[in-house]
Amino acid sequence: LPGRSTGQVAERALRPEVTDTGRRHPVTRGLEDAAPPGDWGRWLRQVGVVPVAGEVLMQGAGGAPLLLLDRIGAGRVALLASDHAWLWSRGFEGGGPQAELLRRLAHWLMGEPELEEEALWAEVQGGALRIVRQSLGAEVPEVAVTLPDGTRESVALEEVRPGRFEAAFAGRGMGLYRLRQGALEAVVALGPPAPREFAAPLASPARLAPAVKASRGGVKRLEDGTPTLRMVRAGRPAAGRGWIGLTPRAGFATTSLRRAALLPGWLGLALAAGLMLWGWLREGRR
Repeated sequence: LPGRSTGQVAERALRPEVTDTGRRHPVTRGLEDAAPPGDWGRWLRQVGVVPVAGEVLMQGAGGAPLLLLDRIGAGRVALLASDHAWLWSRGFEGGGPQAELLRRLAHWLMGEPELEEEALWAEVQGGALRIVRQSLGAEVPEVAVTLPDGTRESVALEEVRPGRFEAAFAGRGMGLYRLRQGALEAVVALGPPAPREFAAPLASPARLAPAVKASRGGVKRLEDGTPTLRMVRAGRPAAGRGWIGLTPRAGFATTSLRRAALLPGWLGLALAAGLMLWGWLREGRR
């Protein structure tokens, strides 16, 4: 656990507050905007906790840690030092964003990318990219952008809200754009929302009809059963009821040839002599 219990329980009213780190963390960032008029309601109990690892996102009475998050290897853990979050959902003293807080906690524990405290991604907006970087740090270095033609550019990011940095990058043609900042990487495709490959995705023989007719072939749907294959000569009908023809073209080319012995000569000779000796001894015993 990211905190060690002191064994003390405070049975008094406390108002949860988001810490400076919590204002930058995507799990608790913006929760204060969901507070009812005046402020969100108070809780009535808090367990004493001493932080030992992770980040403190919320605090309670006397600045004591209330919500802690930590990573252990590939795992994650969240510690909420109170069992009175339900008071928010009941509207006590105006209530608070209990459902939103627990939803974000659950999704962060499951590794939702948008709730990662250190994340990098890009969104396509028209013909440009909007680069987004989330970080708990006060500053972030420039992002290296590799264009589809292989050229690289550096883009500086601006903090638009606590813990969230953004920058607009004009696209230089369709293709894949690769983003890198330290150990973080992201790939985004820039192009029309409906490329030619998806303009007519329905299966239809209409476009291939001229080529099929010229080769005396046919079109078979697998939903009607798998047709059998027959070898036919060029110029002959290449399709029929329940079958489809295959014309051998002998279209191959030998680009290289290499010969290698399966066994060295001495090993083959020893093996042959051993087999002969074994056979002679076996027959001699009979």
